[in-house]
Amino acid sequence: MKKALVIIAVSILVVSCGKTAEVKEVKTAYVDTSVLMKEYTEAKDLEAKYKSQAEEKGRQLQAEITRFKQDAANFQSQAQANGQAWAQQRGAELQKREQQLGYAQQALSQQLQQESGVEMDSLVSGVKKYIKEYGKKNGYSYIYGTGDAATVLYAEDKYDITKVIVKELNDKYKSAPKTEEKAPAKEGMEAKK
Repeated sequence: MKKALVIIAVSILVVSCGKTAEVKEVKTAYVDTSVLMKEYTEAKDLEAKYKSQAEEKGRQLQAEITRFKQDAANFQSQAQANGQAWAQQRGAELQKREQQLGYAQQALSQQLQQESGVEMDSLVSGVKKYIKEYGKKNGYSYIYGTGDAATVLYAEDKYDITKVIVKELNDKYKSAPKTEEKAPAKEGMEAKK
């Protein structure tokens, strides 16, 4: 019985030693998403586009706010001269205008946030798709994201592929035909008006 157990143990040992364990290398990397969005030309262009729109529309609203402030200053100096009834009526009108200007500012801010949000979501989706394709093409098992919403708490710098991704995305963006991309966006904006 002891010989049988020894023979079985030796046979298991010989069989298990004969098989070599196949270990596949797991290739990983990470992308610093905050750096990516700061250095990606399309993201910069999108930010600049909405910044200029905000400034342009903000100037129009600011002119109205300036006129309101002048009217309010004139109101204070004329209130005593024109009497209490005039002051109450004019004060109510000014209050209504102030409220309307506040609503206009809020509506402008919401409109710009909504429009930029749609384009930014599309951009982020495109970046994710590109990174996924990059990972498949280059044999990565995992590509992690770091940055503002960090999913990696530590990684060695040698695994950082952010610069490679930024360069390739920027090259792809530069080579894309600009007129085709901007035409649908303008049509969409005109349809909203």
